[in-house]
Amino acid sequence: MSKIEVNTVAPQCGTTLTLGESGDTVTLGTGASQSGFGRNGSVNWQTSIKTATFTAVSGEGYFCNTSGGAFTVNLPSSPSVGDIVAIKDYANSFNDNALTIGRGGSNMNGSASDSIRNTENESLTMVYADATKGWLAVEEGTGFIGEAFITATGGTITTSGNCKIHTFTGPGTFCVANIATTAANNAVAYMVIAGGGGGGPVRGGGGGAGGFREGRTNPITPYTASPLAAACSGLTITQSAFPITVGAGGSGGASGGSGNPTACATIGAASVFSSITSTGGGFGTTPTPSPNAASPGGSGGGGNHNTSSGTSNGGTGNTPPVSPPQGNPGGIGTGAPKYGAGGGGGATVAGVNGNTSGDGGDGGAGATTSINATPTTRAGGGGGAAYDSPAGFMGCGGAGGGGPAGGPGESGGTAGTTNTGSGGGAGWHPGPATEETGANGGSGIVIIRYKFQ
Repeated sequence: MSKIEVNTVAPQCGTTLTLGESGDTVTLGTGASQSGFGRNGSVNWQTSIKTATFTAVSGEGYFCNTSGGAFTVNLPSSPSVGDIVAIKDYANSFNDNALTIGRGGSNMNGSASDSIRNTENESLTMVYADATKGWLAVEEGTGFIGEAFITATGGTITTSGNCKIHTFTGPGTFCVANIATTAANNAVAYMVIAGGGGGGPVRGGGGGAGGFREGRTNPITPYTASPLAAACSGLTITQSAFPITVGAGGSGGASGGSGNPTACATIGAASVFSSITSTGGGFGTTPTPSPNAASPGGSGGGGNHNTSSGTSNGGTGNTPPVSPPQGNPGGIGTGAPKYGAGGGGGATVAGVNGNTSGDGGDGGAGATTSINATPTTRAGGGGGAAYDSPAGFMGCGGAGGGGPAGGPGESGGTAGTTNTGSGGGAGWHPGPATEETGANGGSGIVIIRYKFQ
Protein backbone atom coordinates (compact mmCIF):
# COMPACT_ATOMS: atom_id res chain seq x y z
CA MET A 1 0.00 0.00 0.00
CA SER A 2 1.31 3.42 -1.01
CA LYS A 3 1.73 6.24 1.48
CA ILE A 4 1.60 9.97 0.72
CA GLU A 5 2.92 12.44 3.30
CA VAL A 6 1.85 16.07 2.71
CA ASN A 7 0.74 18.93 4.92
CA THR A 8 -2.00 20.27 2.66
CA VAL A 9 -4.22 18.79 -0.03
CA ALA A 10 -5.95 21.42 -2.16
CA PRO A 11 -8.24 21.17 -5.22
CA GLN A 12 -6.55 21.68 -8.60
CA CYS A 13 -9.30 24.04 -9.61
CA GLY A 14 -12.48 25.38 -8.01
CA THR A 15 -13.28 24.91 -4.31
CA THR A 16 -14.40 21.25 -4.15
CA LEU A 17 -12.05 18.53 -2.95
CA THR A 18 -13.19 14.92 -3.43
CA LEU A 19 -11.76 12.05 -1.40
CA GLY A 20 -12.50 8.63 -2.85
CA GLU A 21 -15.03 7.54 -5.42
CA SER A 22 -18.58 6.22 -5.23
CA GLY A 23 -18.68 3.11 -3.04
CA ASP A 24 -15.38 3.85 -1.33
CA THR A 25 -14.95 4.23 2.44
CA VAL A 26 -12.78 7.07 3.72
CA THR A 27 -11.48 6.23 7.22
CA LEU A 28 -9.53 8.22 9.79
CA GLY A 29 -6.61 6.38 11.37
CA THR A 30 -6.99 4.90 14.87
CA GLY A 31 -6.67 7.69 17.44
CA ALA A 32 -6.91 10.43 14.81
CA SER A 33 -9.50 13.19 15.13
CA GLN A 34 -11.14 15.51 12.62
CA SER A 35 -11.53 19.29 12.65
CA GLY A 36 -13.44 21.66 10.46
CA PHE A 37 -15.67 19.13 8.70
CA GLY A 38 -18.74 20.47 10.49
CA ARG A 39 -20.13 17.16 11.72
CA ASN A 40 -23.90 17.30 11.27
CA GLY A 41 -25.71 14.80 13.47
CA SER A 42 -23.13 12.03 13.17
CA VAL A 43 -21.24 10.53 16.12
CA ASN A 44 -19.16 7.48 16.79
CA TRP A 45 -21.08 5.44 19.36
CA GLN A 46 -19.01 4.02 22.19
CA THR A 47 -19.62 0.39 23.02
CA SER A 48 -18.74 0.74 26.71
CA ILE A 49 -21.95 1.38 28.68
CA LYS A 50 -21.67 4.35 31.03
CA THR A 51 -22.92 3.86 34.60
CA ALA A 52 -21.17 6.67 36.49
CA THR A 53 -20.24 10.33 36.03
CA PHE A 54 -17.85 11.04 33.14
CA THR A 55 -16.76 13.80 30.73
CA ALA A 56 -17.92 13.47 27.12
CA VAL A 57 -15.65 13.89 24.09
CA SER A 58 -16.78 15.65 20.93
CA GLY A 59 -17.79 13.30 18.13
CA GLU A 60 -18.85 10.48 20.45
CA GLY A 61 -22.20 9.01 21.47
CA TYR A 62 -22.78 7.28 24.80
CA PHE A 63 -25.22 4.64 26.05
CA CYS A 64 -26.05 5.68 29.63
CA ASN A 65 -27.48 3.23 32.18
CA THR A 66 -28.96 4.92 35.27
CA SER A 67 -30.72 1.82 36.63
CA GLY A 68 -28.14 1.69 39.44
CA GLY A 69 -28.46 5.37 40.31
CA ALA A 70 -28.41 8.87 38.84
CA PHE A 71 -25.18 10.34 37.48
CA THR A 72 -23.85 13.21 35.32
CA VAL A 73 -22.46 13.52 31.79
CA ASN A 74 -20.18 16.58 31.67
CA LEU A 75 -19.92 18.23 28.23
CA PRO A 76 -16.47 19.31 26.93
CA SER A 77 -15.18 22.35 28.83
CA SER A 78 -13.67 24.21 25.83
CA PRO A 79 -15.88 23.32 22.86
CA SER A 80 -15.40 24.46 19.28
CA VAL A 81 -18.20 25.34 16.90
CA GLY A 82 -19.54 22.13 15.40
CA ASP A 83 -18.57 19.88 18.32
CA ILE A 84 -21.17 17.17 18.80
CA VAL A 85 -22.16 14.79 21.62
CA ALA A 86 -25.03 12.29 21.82
CA ILE A 87 -26.56 10.26 24.66
CA LYS A 88 -29.09 7.42 24.83
CA ASP A 89 -31.07 5.88 27.71
CA TYR A 90 -29.66 2.35 27.62
CA ALA A 91 -31.86 0.70 30.27
CA ASN A 92 -35.09 2.73 29.98
CA SER A 93 -34.31 4.11 33.43
CA PHE A 94 -34.06 7.90 33.06
CA ASN A 95 -37.59 8.20 34.48
CA ASP A 96 -36.51 6.38 37.65
CA ASN A 97 -33.02 7.89 38.02
CA ALA A 98 -32.47 11.03 35.97
CA LEU A 99 -29.34 11.71 33.93
CA THR A 100 -27.85 15.19 34.41
CA ILE A 101 -26.03 16.78 31.47
CA GLY A 102 -23.47 19.20 32.91
CA ARG A 103 -22.91 22.21 30.65
CA GLY A 104 -19.12 22.22 31.13
CA GLY A 105 -19.03 26.00 31.56
CA SER A 106 -20.92 26.74 28.31
CA ASN A 107 -24.55 27.68 27.81
CA MET A 108 -27.18 25.11 26.91
CA ASN A 109 -29.83 26.51 24.61
CA GLY A 110 -28.81 30.00 25.71
CA SER A 111 -29.07 29.25 29.44
CA ALA A 112 -26.31 28.85 32.00
CA SER A 113 -28.00 25.75 33.46
CA ASP A 114 -27.43 22.02 33.43
CA SER A 115 -30.07 19.79 31.81
CA ILE A 116 -32.01 17.08 33.67
CA ARG A 117 -33.12 14.19 31.43
CA ASN A 118 -35.92 12.14 33.02
CA THR A 119 -37.84 10.69 30.08
CA GLU A 120 -37.69 6.92 29.66
CA ASN A 121 -35.72 5.67 26.61
CA GLU A 122 -34.72 9.22 25.66
CA SER A 123 -32.10 9.97 23.01
CA LEU A 124 -30.46 13.37 22.57
CA THR A 125 -27.87 14.78 20.15
CA MET A 126 -26.27 18.16 20.93
CA VAL A 127 -24.10 20.43 18.77
CA TYR A 128 -22.10 23.44 20.01
CA ALA A 129 -23.32 26.47 18.02
CA ASP A 130 -21.59 29.51 19.56
CA ALA A 131 -20.88 31.22 22.87
CA THR A 132 -24.37 32.76 23.00
CA LYS A 133 -26.57 29.69 22.54
CA GLY A 134 -23.92 27.18 23.46
CA TRP A 135 -25.05 23.56 23.06
CA LEU A 136 -28.24 23.07 21.03
CA ALA A 137 -30.31 19.91 20.58
CA VAL A 138 -30.46 18.85 16.94
CA GLU A 139 -32.14 15.46 17.54
CA GLU A 140 -34.37 14.52 20.46
CA GLY A 141 -36.88 11.75 21.06
CA THR A 142 -37.96 8.71 23.07
CA GLY A 143 -36.54 6.24 20.63
CA PHE A 144 -39.41 3.73 20.77
CA ILE A 145 -39.23 2.71 17.13
CA GLY A 146 -42.67 1.99 15.78
CA GLU A 147 -44.12 1.74 19.29
CA ALA A 148 -47.70 2.76 20.07
CA PHE A 149 -49.26 3.14 23.51
CA ILE A 150 -52.73 3.27 25.06
CA THR A 151 -54.80 6.34 24.25
CA ALA A 152 -57.96 6.83 26.28
CA THR A 153 -60.48 9.36 27.59
CA GLY A 154 -62.71 9.63 30.63
CA GLY A 155 -62.61 11.14 34.11
CA THR A 156 -60.07 13.77 35.13
CA ILE A 157 -56.75 13.07 33.38
CA THR A 158 -53.36 13.94 34.89
CA THR A 159 -49.79 12.92 34.01
CA SER A 160 -46.95 11.52 36.14
CA GLY A 161 -43.73 10.77 34.26
CA ASN A 162 -44.61 8.38 31.46
CA CYS A 163 -47.99 7.52 32.98
CA LYS A 164 -51.47 8.97 32.54
CA ILE A 165 -53.90 8.83 35.43
CA HIS A 166 -57.71 8.87 35.02
CA THR A 167 -59.61 9.76 38.20
CA PHE A 168 -63.37 9.13 38.44
CA THR A 169 -65.16 10.76 41.37
CA GLY A 170 -68.54 9.92 39.87
CA PRO A 171 -69.96 7.66 37.16
CA GLY A 172 -68.35 7.84 33.73
CA THR A 173 -66.74 5.80 30.96
CA PHE A 174 -63.11 4.86 30.42
CA CYS A 175 -62.93 4.84 26.61
CA VAL A 176 -59.86 3.15 25.11
CA ALA A 177 -59.39 4.43 21.56
CA ASN A 178 -56.10 2.61 20.89
CA ILE A 179 -54.10 -0.12 22.59
CA ALA A 180 -50.33 -0.52 22.81
CA THR A 181 -48.14 -2.35 20.32
CA THR A 182 -46.42 -4.22 23.14
CA ALA A 183 -48.91 -6.48 24.95
CA ALA A 184 -47.42 -5.82 28.39
CA ASN A 185 -48.19 -2.11 28.04
CA ASN A 186 -51.92 -2.89 27.83
CA ALA A 187 -52.00 -3.81 31.53
CA VAL A 188 -53.37 -0.88 33.54
CA ALA A 189 -53.04 -0.27 37.25
CA TYR A 190 -56.28 0.44 39.09
CA MET A 191 -57.73 1.42 42.44
CA VAL A 192 -61.44 0.81 43.03
CA ILE A 193 -63.00 1.95 46.34
CA ALA A 194 -66.69 1.52 47.17
CA GLY A 195 -68.87 3.87 49.21
CA GLY A 196 -68.47 3.75 53.00
CA GLY A 197 -71.22 2.54 55.31
CA GLY A 198 -73.37 4.90 57.37
CA GLY A 199 -72.85 5.30 61.13
CA GLY A 200 -75.49 3.91 63.49
CA PRO A 201 -77.66 6.25 65.58
CA VAL A 202 -78.03 6.38 69.38
CA ARG A 203 -74.90 4.69 70.73
CA GLY A 204 -74.49 2.90 67.42
CA GLY A 205 -71.43 1.40 65.77
CA GLY A 206 -69.26 3.24 63.26
CA GLY A 207 -69.75 2.68 59.54
CA GLY A 208 -67.30 0.35 57.77
CA ALA A 209 -65.11 1.56 54.91
CA GLY A 210 -65.98 0.64 51.37
CA GLY A 211 -64.02 -2.21 49.82
CA PHE A 212 -60.51 -1.17 48.71
CA ARG A 213 -59.06 -3.05 45.72
CA GLU A 214 -55.82 -2.18 43.92
CA GLY A 215 -53.86 -3.82 41.12
CA ARG A 216 -50.33 -2.68 40.26
CA THR A 217 -48.51 -3.20 36.96
CA ASN A 218 -45.01 -2.70 38.33
CA PRO A 219 -42.60 -2.16 36.59
CA ILE A 220 -44.79 -1.04 33.68
CA THR A 221 -46.30 1.78 35.75
CA PRO A 222 -44.08 1.95 38.85
CA TYR A 223 -45.35 3.68 41.99
CA THR A 224 -45.67 3.00 45.72
CA ALA A 225 -48.79 0.89 46.13
CA SER A 226 -50.86 0.04 49.20
CA PRO A 227 -50.41 -3.20 51.17
CA LEU A 228 -53.61 -4.43 49.51
CA ALA A 229 -52.22 -4.14 45.98
CA ALA A 230 -51.79 -7.24 43.93
CA ALA A 231 -48.28 -6.66 42.52
CA CYS A 232 -47.76 -7.26 38.83
CA SER A 233 -51.41 -8.13 38.30
CA GLY A 234 -52.91 -5.09 36.68
CA LEU A 235 -55.95 -5.42 34.47
CA THR A 236 -55.33 -6.01 30.75
CA ILE A 237 -57.65 -3.83 28.71
CA THR A 238 -58.83 -3.87 25.10
CA GLN A 239 -59.95 -1.23 22.64
CA SER A 240 -63.35 -0.74 24.20
CA ALA A 241 -65.54 1.44 26.43
CA PHE A 242 -65.53 0.52 30.13
CA PRO A 243 -68.43 1.93 32.20
CA ILE A 244 -67.30 3.21 35.60
CA THR A 245 -69.50 3.00 38.69
CA VAL A 246 -68.55 5.07 41.75
CA GLY A 247 -70.51 3.97 44.80
CA ALA A 248 -72.33 6.45 47.02
CA GLY A 249 -71.86 6.41 50.76
CA GLY A 250 -74.51 4.75 52.90
CA SER A 251 -76.96 6.83 54.93
CA GLY A 252 -76.45 7.36 58.63
CA GLY A 253 -79.11 6.02 60.98
CA ALA A 254 -81.78 8.52 62.03
CA SER A 255 -83.06 9.41 65.49
CA GLY A 256 -86.17 11.09 66.82
CA GLY A 257 -84.33 12.16 69.97
CA SER A 258 -84.29 10.88 73.55
CA GLY A 259 -82.70 7.62 72.59
CA ASN A 260 -85.32 6.81 69.98
CA PRO A 261 -83.80 5.50 66.74
CA THR A 262 -86.19 5.87 63.82
CA ALA A 263 -84.19 4.30 60.98
CA CYS A 264 -81.19 2.04 60.54
CA ALA A 265 -78.08 3.13 58.72
CA THR A 266 -77.48 1.67 55.26
CA ILE A 267 -74.61 -0.06 53.52
CA GLY A 268 -72.44 1.83 51.00
CA ALA A 269 -72.85 1.20 47.27
CA ALA A 270 -70.38 -0.81 45.19
CA SER A 271 -67.81 0.70 42.79
CA VAL A 272 -67.03 -1.11 39.52
CA PHE A 273 -64.34 -1.01 36.81
CA SER A 274 -64.46 -3.84 34.26
CA SER A 275 -64.15 -7.15 36.18
CA ILE A 276 -63.19 -5.40 39.43
CA THR A 277 -66.02 -4.81 41.93
CA SER A 278 -65.49 -3.39 45.40
CA THR A 279 -68.27 -3.96 47.94
CA GLY A 280 -69.83 -1.11 49.91
CA GLY A 281 -68.94 -0.68 53.57
CA GLY A 282 -71.19 -2.24 56.21
CA PHE A 283 -73.37 0.07 58.27
CA GLY A 284 -72.95 0.69 61.98
CA THR A 285 -75.61 -1.06 64.02
CA THR A 286 -77.97 0.13 66.76
CA PRO A 287 -80.05 -1.85 69.30
CA THR A 288 -83.33 -0.80 67.71
CA PRO A 289 -85.22 -0.72 65.39
CA SER A 290 -84.96 -4.14 63.87
CA PRO A 291 -82.91 -5.36 62.05
CA ASN A 292 -79.94 -4.64 64.22
CA ALA A 293 -77.56 -7.37 63.14
CA ALA A 294 -73.97 -6.39 62.40
CA SER A 295 -73.58 -5.47 58.74
CA PRO A 296 -70.87 -7.12 56.60
CA GLY A 297 -69.26 -5.38 53.63
CA GLY A 298 -65.96 -4.43 52.06
CA SER A 299 -65.18 -3.51 55.66
CA GLY A 300 -67.74 -4.38 58.32
CA GLY A 301 -69.76 -1.94 60.41
CA GLY A 302 -69.18 -1.60 64.14
CA GLY A 303 -71.34 -3.39 66.70
CA ASN A 304 -73.76 -1.34 68.82
CA HIS A 305 -73.69 -0.97 72.60
CA ASN A 306 -75.36 -3.82 74.46
CA THR A 307 -77.53 -3.08 77.51
CA SER A 308 -76.90 -6.56 78.83
CA SER A 309 -73.57 -7.94 79.97
CA GLY A 310 -73.08 -9.45 76.50
CA THR A 311 -71.45 -8.09 73.39
CA SER A 312 -72.56 -7.14 69.90
CA ASN A 313 -70.22 -8.35 67.16
CA GLY A 314 -69.13 -6.10 64.34
CA GLY A 315 -69.83 -7.00 60.74
CA THR A 316 -67.38 -9.14 58.81
CA GLY A 317 -65.05 -7.50 56.30
CA ASN A 318 -63.87 -8.72 52.90
CA THR A 319 -67.42 -9.77 52.02
CA PRO A 320 -67.55 -11.31 49.47
CA PRO A 321 -64.03 -12.68 49.92
CA VAL A 322 -61.38 -11.58 47.40
CA SER A 323 -57.60 -11.92 47.42
CA PRO A 324 -55.88 -9.69 48.42
CA PRO A 325 -58.68 -8.83 50.91
CA GLN A 326 -60.65 -5.63 50.34
CA GLY A 327 -61.25 -4.75 54.00
CA ASN A 328 -61.57 -5.72 57.66
CA PRO A 329 -64.29 -6.44 60.26
CA GLY A 330 -65.93 -3.88 62.49
CA GLY A 331 -65.24 -3.64 66.21
CA ILE A 332 -67.33 -5.25 68.94
CA GLY A 333 -69.87 -3.31 71.00
CA THR A 334 -69.67 -4.02 74.73
CA GLY A 335 -72.21 -4.51 77.49
CA ALA A 336 -72.61 -3.44 81.13
CA PRO A 337 -71.64 -1.54 83.16
CA LYS A 338 -71.08 1.02 80.39
CA TYR A 339 -71.74 0.45 76.76
CA GLY A 340 -69.08 1.44 74.23
CA ALA A 341 -69.91 0.75 70.57
CA GLY A 342 -67.37 -0.64 68.09
CA GLY A 343 -65.66 1.32 65.34
CA GLY A 344 -66.12 0.47 61.67
CA GLY A 345 -63.48 -1.60 59.90
CA GLY A 346 -60.90 0.09 57.67
CA ALA A 347 -59.03 -1.07 54.59
CA THR A 348 -55.93 -2.26 56.51
CA VAL A 349 -57.04 -2.42 60.19
CA ALA A 350 -60.13 -3.80 61.92
CA GLY A 351 -62.42 -1.48 63.85
CA VAL A 352 -61.49 -1.07 67.50
CA ASN A 353 -63.78 -2.64 70.11
CA GLY A 354 -65.77 -0.47 72.48
CA ASN A 355 -65.03 -1.03 76.15
CA THR A 356 -66.96 -1.34 79.41
CA SER A 357 -65.58 2.02 80.59
CA GLY A 358 -67.93 3.58 78.06
CA ASP A 359 -65.40 4.48 75.33
CA GLY A 360 -66.42 4.04 71.73
CA GLY A 361 -64.01 2.18 69.45
CA ASP A 362 -61.97 4.02 66.83
CA GLY A 363 -62.49 3.26 63.17
CA GLY A 364 -59.88 1.06 61.49
CA ALA A 365 -57.15 2.72 59.43
CA GLY A 366 -57.35 2.95 55.67
CA ALA A 367 -54.71 2.23 53.04
CA THR A 368 -52.14 4.57 51.46
CA THR A 369 -51.21 4.47 47.77
CA SER A 370 -49.40 6.75 45.30
CA ILE A 371 -51.36 5.57 42.26
CA ASN A 372 -52.40 9.21 41.69
CA ALA A 373 -48.73 10.35 42.05
CA THR A 374 -49.30 11.67 45.59
CA PRO A 375 -49.34 9.41 48.68
CA THR A 376 -52.98 9.44 49.78
CA THR A 377 -54.79 7.47 52.50
CA ARG A 378 -58.40 6.39 51.93
CA ALA A 379 -61.04 3.99 53.27
CA GLY A 380 -60.91 4.59 57.03
CA GLY A 381 -63.67 3.29 59.31
CA GLY A 382 -66.14 5.47 61.24
CA GLY A 383 -65.89 5.91 65.03
CA GLY A 384 -68.22 4.08 67.44
CA ALA A 385 -70.41 5.90 69.96
CA ALA A 386 -69.48 6.35 73.62
CA TYR A 387 -71.64 5.83 76.70
CA ASP A 388 -73.45 8.95 77.83
CA SER A 389 -73.53 9.23 81.61
CA PRO A 390 -70.85 9.94 82.57
CA ALA A 391 -69.64 10.32 79.03
CA GLY A 392 -66.88 8.07 77.73
CA PHE A 393 -64.55 8.99 74.90
CA MET A 394 -66.17 8.96 71.49
CA GLY A 395 -64.53 6.82 68.84
CA CYS A 396 -62.25 8.63 66.38
CA GLY A 397 -62.48 8.12 62.65
CA GLY A 398 -59.86 5.85 61.10
CA ALA A 399 -57.01 7.35 59.06
CA GLY A 400 -58.14 7.92 55.51
CA GLY A 401 -61.27 9.98 56.04
CA GLY A 402 -63.29 8.00 58.60
CA GLY A 403 -65.84 10.16 60.47
CA PRO A 404 -65.62 10.42 64.27
CA ALA A 405 -68.61 9.60 66.44
CA GLY A 406 -70.79 12.32 67.88
CA GLY A 407 -70.38 13.51 71.45
CA PRO A 408 -71.34 16.28 73.89
CA GLY A 409 -72.06 19.42 71.95
CA GLU A 410 -71.78 17.63 68.62
CA SER A 411 -74.40 17.48 65.90
CA GLY A 412 -74.36 13.75 65.57
CA GLY A 413 -71.59 11.75 63.97
CA THR A 414 -69.30 13.19 61.28
CA ALA A 415 -69.63 12.00 57.71
CA GLY A 416 -66.88 10.04 56.00
CA THR A 417 -64.79 12.17 53.64
CA THR A 418 -66.09 12.41 50.07
CA ASN A 419 -64.36 10.16 47.49
CA THR A 420 -62.44 8.17 50.10
CA GLY A 421 -64.99 5.40 50.72
CA SER A 422 -64.72 6.05 54.47
CA GLY A 423 -67.32 5.09 57.08
CA GLY A 424 -69.59 7.58 58.83
CA GLY A 425 -69.37 8.25 62.56
CA ALA A 426 -72.03 6.99 64.95
CA GLY A 427 -74.56 9.13 66.83
CA TRP A 428 -74.31 9.80 70.57
CA HIS A 429 -76.95 9.65 73.34
CA PRO A 430 -78.70 11.38 75.07
CA GLY A 431 -79.56 14.64 73.43
CA PRO A 432 -81.63 16.15 70.69
CA ALA A 433 -82.17 14.16 67.55
CA THR A 434 -79.30 15.92 65.76
CA GLU A 435 -76.80 14.61 68.31
CA GLU A 436 -78.16 11.08 68.17
CA THR A 437 -78.09 10.66 64.39
CA GLY A 438 -75.37 8.66 62.67
CA ALA A 439 -73.50 10.22 59.74
CA ASN A 440 -73.31 9.25 56.07
CA GLY A 441 -70.43 7.27 54.67
CA GLY A 442 -68.09 8.87 52.15
CA SER A 443 -68.51 8.21 48.44
CA GLY A 444 -66.04 5.98 46.61
CA ILE A 445 -63.52 6.62 43.82
CA VAL A 446 -61.96 4.84 40.82
CA ILE A 447 -58.43 5.59 39.54
CA ILE A 448 -56.79 4.04 36.46
CA ARG A 449 -53.08 4.43 35.62
CA TYR A 450 -51.19 3.32 32.49
CA LYS A 451 -48.07 3.98 30.43
CA PHE A 452 -48.67 6.38 27.53
CA GLN A 453 -45.17 6.93 26.15
